[in-house]
Amino acid sequence: MSDNQKLIAVVGATGHQGGAVVRALQANGHFKVRALTRNPDKHPKLADEVVLADFNRPETLRAAFSGAYGVFLVTNAWEARAEELKQALAAVNAAKSAGVQHLIWSTLPNVETISSGKIDVPHFTAKAQVERAVSEAGFAYHTFVIAPFYYQNLLGAMAPQKQADGALGWALPLNPERRVIHMGDITELGRIVVGAFEHPELAGHGEHLPLVGDFLSFNEIVATLNRQGHNFSFKQVPREVFATWFPGAAEIAAMLAYFEAHTYLGSDSREAIALANDVASFRPTKFAAWTQANLKVSAVA
Repeated sequence: MSDNQKLIAVVGATGHQGGAVVRALQANGHFKVRALTRNPDKHPKLADEVVLADFNRPETLRAAFSGAYGVFLVTNAWEARAEELKQALAAVNAAKSAGVQHLIWSTLPNVETISSGKIDVPHFTAKAQVERAVSEAGFAYHTFVIAPFYYQNLLGAMAPQKQADGALGWALPLNPERRVIHMGDITELGRIVVGAFEHPELAGHGEHLPLVGDFLSFNEIVATLNRQGHNFSFKQVPREVFATWFPGAAEIAAMLAYFEAHTYLGSDSREAIALANDVASFRPTKFAAWTQANLKVSAVA
């Protein structure tokens, strides 16, 4: 490791996004990596440096960012809930005070603006609302990366479930024929972040860089999986019914309504996707290739 390597501080280094960024920075080898976590003692070998950072203790943030050229910043919407905006703004201010030159914020589309206030998806809109603060903070460079609908969701929060008729599959308030879901392997997000840090002249002036491996309808998702040997089904259910099924279901129903009306990214994003791929110098993994490698028939059954 060279003494003149730029130091990048990565928030959420043990999570999906932050972990992907840490691994990509380490693989790249051009940067020194500082992993930020609430429990540094549990992860002593996670990166070149492992440092305490806790959104619930904002006094830890400036020290965590001290000496860093760049910061990758992400918040956990499901954990922070109403505090997410406050947490993010505190981190942006701490990074600016610490002299950070390039801040990369993990954002999402502003559903309130895109839908003209008709659809409320707080965990999307709250992230988008941070963008103005990042833009106005006066960093030498700033970039917005957009995580997709994770392929990994199909192994976790949105894994197929046994349905009333005994079939294994999904019951969702979504038209399965409409191609609306921008998807990707979240472990590949780090490659876009590294590309942005390496090429701020291309992506350091407020560009939006979405990770997109595929753009599919749910029928296409099911068909892809079934061609690989699964036997999944899909049933469209009314939003008002789905919204009563579990805590948080109403927000998921609203999110899927937004997808159906505007797509995940909310607009024609082909140029932004192309820029992200160019900055990262790679093409993200397609859904069929990812599921072939990661969603084994026996494991799901």
